Amino acid sequence: MKQVTILVPKGKVNLSSITGSLEILTRANEHWRKMGNRPKMEIRIAGLVPELKLDGGFFSIFPVPIGEIKKTDLIILPSVSYDYGNVIRDNTALIAWIKEQYKNGAEIASICTGAFLLAATGLLDGKTCSTHWNAANDFRRQFPNVHLQVDQLVTSDRGIYTNGGAYSFLNLILFLVEKYFDRATAIFCSKVFQIDMDRTSQSPFFIFQAQKNHGDELIGQAQTYIEENLSAKISFEELASSLAVSRRNFDRRFIKATGNTPVEYLQRVKVEVAKSALEKGRKNVFEIMDEVGYSDDKAFREVFKRITGMSPLDYRGRYNKGA
Repeated sequence: MKQVTILVPKGKVNLSSITGSLEILTRANEHWRKMGNRPKMEIRIAGLVPELKLDGGFFSIFPVPIGEIKKTDLIILPSVSYDYGNVIRDNTALIAWIKEQYKNGAEIASICTGAFLLAATGLLDGKTCSTHWNAANDFRRQFPNVHLQVDQLVTSDRGIYTNGGAYSFLNLILFLVEKYFDRATAIFCSKVFQIDMDRTSQSPFFIFQAQKNHGDELIGQAQTYIEENLSAKISFEELASSLAVSRRNFDRRFIKATGNTPVEYLQRVKVEVAKSALEKGRKNVFEIMDEVGYSDDKAFREVFKRITGMSPLDYRGRYNKGA
C-alpha cells in the first residue's frame, strides 16, 4: 500500500488544495476497493504544528507530526501564501524532511504556489515545473535554475509533479490518480467531481502583468514607450538608440528586468489589449488586430494562439457573453 502524505506547512495555506486532494484520492481508493481490489493508498495529513487555524480561524487542521512519518511514497504540497520569503523561513524543518524523503525514493507533487516551497529544497534545480501564472515573475527571480513552464497545466520530471494555478490542482490530482491507480479510476473521478480531463494548459487564463518593479529606469522608459505605441511599427534598434544604449545591451537588460525579450513583451502587451477588447466589446477581429498594430491576419492569429492557447474567435466565444 502506498503511503501518501499531504503536508500542512506553517503559515497561510490554501485549505481547498488540502481538502480537495484528500477527497479525490480517498474517493479513488474507495472506488478501487469496490472494484474488487485491495486499497492502494493510506493517506495522512502531516505538518510541524499540532493545530493550524485557517481562513480567519473558521477552520482548523490537526496534522500528524511529520516526525512520526519515517517513510512515505508520495508527498503533496498545498498552495501557500504569496509571502514566499516567510513561508520558506518558517518551514526549514519541513524543507529538510522533504529533501530526505525524496532521497529515499518518495515522489513529490506541488500545488500552485506550493512550488516555491518545493523549489526551496533545491530539488527542482535543472528540472521543469509550473506554478500560478500570477507568481511566475517572482518564481523566476527567486529560482533562476528551475525551468519554469508556466503555460503547462501539469508537469512531470523525475518523480516531481507540479501544476499551474488555483483549482487546476484538480487536474494534477487526476493525473496522480491515473498514475497510482489506472485510467478507468481517473475517468471515474473526473465524472464524479466533474473535472475536465482534457485541459493541458493554463494559458487561456493568463492576465499579463508587466514586470515594472525591477529598478531599471531605462527599461521602464522602454516599457512605457511600447505600451503607448501599440499601433505603431516599433523598431527596437531605434528605441535602443534613443535611449543611448546598444541593441545588444538593451536586449540583455530588458530580459533581465522583465523576463521577456523586447519582441515577446510587445507581443504579450498587444495580445493582452486584444483579449480585453474581445471580452468586452463588439468589434470584429480585424478591427482589434488593427488597433494593436497587426496588418497580417495570419500573424496575429498565430501569436494570439501561441500566447493564449486559443484562437481569437474561440477566446471571444468563451469570455464574451454577448458573443
